[in-house]
Amino acid sequence: MELIILGCHSATPRENHHTTSQILLFKKHYFMIDCGEGTQIQLRKAKINFSRINHIFISHLHGDHFYGLIGLISSFRLLGRKKSLHIFGPKGIKKIIISQLKASSSWTNYPLIFSELSSLKSEILYEDEIVSVKTIPLNHRIYTNGFLFKSNGKEEKSYAFCSDTMYDENIIELIKYTDLLYHDSTFLDVDKDLAKKTKHSTTIQAATIAQKARVKKLVLGHYSSRYNKKMKFLEEAKSVFSDSYLSEDLKRFLF
Repeated sequence: MELIILGCHSATPRENHHTTSQILLFKKHYFMIDCGEGTQIQLRKAKINFSRINHIFISHLHGDHFYGLIGLISSFRLLGRKKSLHIFGPKGIKKIIISQLKASSSWTNYPLIFSELSSLKSEILYEDEIVSVKTIPLNHRIYTNGFLFKSNGKEEKSYAFCSDTMYDENIIELIKYTDLLYHDSTFLDVDKDLAKKTKHSTTIQAATIAQKARVKKLVLGHYSSRYNKKMKFLEEAKSVFSDSYLSEDLKRFLF
């Protein structure tokens, strides 16, 4: 598996800080996770073939995680897409996208298939002979899911995406022993009260989850723009979990 970080910052996009979006590559699959504003530009910078993306997983309906989706859907139409596009996301996402397409008279010339989520328990969203994808219920201000990608076959690989969420040990059993964990680390420990108030996590909390779940590697992300430098994030995380790494826009992780 290979994880490509397209954006890993929270709230508002900036010149060199893009909001959440990722591509997970595994054999024939190009899975997109979240689609913040500016995702299309980041896809081009990463030299990713748009047409290979057939499944998009949206964690929740805060703008910095899905405002780029309607633009991507429209671009697929302009690029002559014919294949189905499967979108998994919270209940309400279909109405939002269809309303935008209707208002702009920009109906797609390819099948747009929505799977709307509302369960508070983990459920399988997709499975084939190569990989399975299931939800990780997260604790945020609105209904939110993380996603667990697990290979099927002899060589097992797994990736867990857990953003946005406050510290919640309920996810530990679901993500235990995963090869790579991306976990909300919006705040440094000095701002743990703010993390609790906004239902986000600190770096220390992310590292604690990684340690208790016995994952192989932790990737930090969803940084608040209040901090100018990221090395403090890494220092704090490593004090708890040594195999911690910083995400950066366009950074790749092989595992």
